[in-house]
Amino acid sequence: MEIQVGIISVSDRATQGVYEDGGVPALKEAVAGYGWAVAAEAVVPDEVCDIQRALREQVNKGCHLILTTGGTGVSPRDVTPEAVREMATCELPGFGEVMRMESLKITKNAILSRNVAAVIDSALVICLPGKPKGAVECLGFVEGAIPHCIKVLQEVPTSC
Repeated sequence: MEIQVGIISVSDRATQGVYEDGGVPALKEAVAGYGWAVAAEAVVPDEVCDIQRALREQVNKGCHLILTTGGTGVSPRDVTPEAVREMATCELPGFGEVMRMESLKITKNAILSRNVAAVIDSALVICLPGKPKGAVECLGFVEGAIPHCIKVLQEVPTSC
């Protein structure tokens, strides 16, 4: 089964044109390296309703895995984990634990990251850091568990 991936970059500044988004291109390259296919992508502001709308669109397009980048820090505008949790059937805390543990070997600031993984319908959603390099690194830390998780979710799409 080819994994269909959605990517959502959450950034006020990228949506306002302050800078060009780097998260989607970086994750597209990483996803291709794993042999997965990007089926959808979006760049949205740090607003719960916009994040949730993008998530719903990508779930409805049949994405098995949705990667968000950005909005996982401690700024008052960082609301990605909250947006995902409101829609989730269940949370998978091991993903965030591993990402933080491995990231701490690279930067002491990893302790501030609120990386989250959850299930929305039959899709696995993983919230990654906003820095493209950090997003790709964190995806690499958990990549090995993703195919099995998606396989299980496709077998039993309504519960964890």
